[in-house]
Amino acid sequence: MKNVKWVFVLYALGAVLSMFMIGIAVGVKSFLLAIASIVSLVLIMGNGFKTKKKLREQGLL
Repeated sequence: MKNVKWVFVLYALGAVLSMFMIGIAVGVKSFLLAIASIVSLVLIMGNGFKTKKKLREQGLL
């Protein structure tokens, strides 16, 4: 089994938490919480993809 890249596990957990928060925001009808959750999801996913690209270019993946 290959080594686990823990940084990607953290990015995935952060993205899942943001998705949960979108659902909670819809449930409580909070427009600002929904917008903040969507923005955080985009930032976390973008950062994860950027990190993956950087590691792939360095030959670490």
